[in-house]
Amino acid sequence: MNVKKQRVVVVPCSGIGKSLGTVTREAAYELCDNLRPSDTLLVALSKLVLGDAEARERVRTSPAVTIDGCKKMCASKLVKHNGGMVALEFAVFDAFRSHKDLKPEGIAELNPEGQQLARVLAEEIAGQLDAIGCSGTEQGEPHA
Repeated sequence: MNVKKQRVVVVPCSGIGKSLGTVTREAAYELCDNLRPSDTLLVALSKLVLGDAEARERVRTSPAVTIDGCKKMCASKLVKHNGGMVALEFAVFDAFRSHKDLKPEGIAELNPEGQQLARVLAEEIAGQLDAIGCSGTEQGEPHA
């Protein structure tokens, strides 16, 4: 019996101009494109800010994983503001505290340590998806 479980939306911080914001986006791409494409759908935070109907519907109808780059927790706040339920919440700074040797630098392009931090964070998130009942059976859809 092939039971299809619900996919989660992944909403990373926008953090434009900040290394930790770039890590959040890179972790989300790694998670959605490579590690768990059949379990996740990427939703750009900017679409929620702009009130995009499709993005808002996705966060209202699916559990969300948010990845924030700072204490303001904009991704988590905007998911909730748009009627979504945050199932898992991650902060890049927490990952960095656990991996101080992976200091991210760069904005448009992360240094190798920043790229590795994004991979480590994506792997941590992927490992926790099963805890919220996420194991999709479909191929990934285009990013929202």
